[in-house]
Amino acid sequence: MPLITVIGSSNTDMVVKAARFPAPGESIIGGEFFMFSGGKGANQAVAAARMGGQVTFIGRTGKDIFGERAISELKKEGIDTSHISTDHETASGVALILVNSEGENEIVVAPGSNSTLQPSEIDAAKDALIKSEIILLQLEIHLNAVIHAIEQAHALGKKVILNPAPAQSIPHSLYPLLHLITPNETEAEILTGIIVRDKASASMAAEALLARGVRNVIITLGSKGVYYKSKESEMEVAAPKVHAVDTTAAGDVFNGVLAVELASGKDWKEAMETACRAASHSVTRMGAQPSMPYRHELAE
Repeated sequence: MPLITVIGSSNTDMVVKAARFPAPGESIIGGEFFMFSGGKGANQAVAAARMGGQVTFIGRTGKDIFGERAISELKKEGIDTSHISTDHETASGVALILVNSEGENEIVVAPGSNSTLQPSEIDAAKDALIKSEIILLQLEIHLNAVIHAIEQAHALGKKVILNPAPAQSIPHSLYPLLHLITPNETEAEILTGIIVRDKASASMAAEALLARGVRNVIITLGSKGVYYKSKESEMEVAAPKVHAVDTTAAGDVFNGVLAVELASGKDWKEAMETACRAASHSVTRMGAQPSMPYRHELAE
């Protein structure tokens, strides 16, 4: 069973469906309201667990009903939650999500306790890092914790995957410590200054990231699939055509599943194909974690 440690955020997603997004200053009447467990870190942990990964999650919640619920939901997935700490002063993270009739979303995150995860808490979970084959991170926690975690994981000889979302500038000294970076089109543009619209521009953005020292780059292209590049090779993998209901967490599904497939010894093409199928499956259902498929569902 592939051993994965995910370090990142845990949020409660509050979702409203509406025919369209409101203009600035406009109020509109929406439809159904949902509340789901979310957060990029927790989402990726659940996606990995449902694909058969043995997952440890390192994060921080507030001492409130949202934090208690988040931990309870992770435990139900068989995820090791022993390294989730509690902030007694700051509320748990919350995301406000609006989903339109095309299944596209707009999201505002109040990170709360996610922002108070400390490097010392990464150190306290060193046993989990040592056991893991892949360490998976995002950027919804404090950057100091991300930097420390990547440095520690690299020092232990572990493969580190960084999903740079939400995108922000990271120290160039981190890139050589990464086995893989997985921005989407927008994040790739923020990181490199190159607008990604097609294979040629994706190749240019990937080349810019490789020049900073990262070993492998995957740029996710939404419904168009993904683009991979390393110094040795490049390839594209198409995404299955589906009717999207809610695209929330599709990228998280891709990253969590990809980590499991790579840790299981799959090659890049097979790992990306499985991750694309899982992400496409997830957008046909509402919610972040509730939409994430189990391995047997992909086989079907």
